[in-house]
Amino acid sequence: MPQPSPQTPLVDPARLAAARARARLDRAGFVQDEAKAEIKERLIDVNRRFTSPAVVTAFPGFWSDVVPGARLVAPDDRLDLDPGAHDLVIHAMALHWADDPVGQIVQCRRALCPDGLFLSVAFGGETLVELRAALAQAETEVMGGLSPRVAPMAEIRDMGGLLQRAGLALAVADRLPRTVTYADAYGLMADLRAMGETNALAARHRTPAPRALFARMAQIYASRFPAQDTPNRIRASFELIFLSGWAPHDSQQKPLRPGAAQARLADALGTSEFDETARRVLNPSDE
Repeated sequence: MPQPSPQTPLVDPARLAAARARARLDRAGFVQDEAKAEIKERLIDVNRRFTSPAVVTAFPGFWSDVVPGARLVAPDDRLDLDPGAHDLVIHAMALHWADDPVGQIVQCRRALCPDGLFLSVAFGGETLVELRAALAQAETEVMGGLSPRVAPMAEIRDMGGLLQRAGLALAVADRLPRTVTYADAYGLMADLRAMGETNALAARHRTPAPRALFARMAQIYASRFPAQDTPNRIRASFELIFLSGWAPHDSQQKPLRPGAAQARLADALGTSEFDETARRVLNPSDE
């Protein structure tokens, strides 16, 4: 029986490594700064002392202080993590470049001891929506077609589903949108280079793009996506998606079996099951 052909990789590892090596987070580290600050806040909310943490990151110098004494691991296809060795694993700003994001989370899950915590932060699907649109229109006009230029990023609903597929309990996914303004699209692209987030897609065009493409893209960007409150500037959207889940343990809360509830939702809402307001609360899909 013929073997199935391997899936075409999304990312060119050499190109991605080169982009990250050229990164200057001292110039454009504001997204990573916010991601790290949010992770620290979430760890404070957990209110637990972690004794064997690990951090999966492409920028170990930047993330080395997020948890004291954490082991720093590169975000390779096979993570250098020992099974059951950690009570905390943080996947920091790298999941959006993974060819197999669920595989990354599964590996982190296996590295957790029972009741260990997994946290992740990565770019989400609303990131750079303006740049994608401007590039698509410009490339259609100038080159007569489209090519992959911005990595596809998952929506929060899809990212949340990965936690359950990986076997994590008490799974939570949430998002943090941010809007940044620039003088023009060239300033945005300069920041993306400094972030280490330039095009590393395996299917990208390997020949340099004509200057006319980016000139037209900048024109389209300025006309379609001006900053709302700042004249003569453009806006750029960034979205951080945070994931959290726990390695299963007997001490964790378990969902009640169907029919085991001890109180009616209508009583909690202070209404009747047949009240029209309650109907809208209980059955929003009917609208």
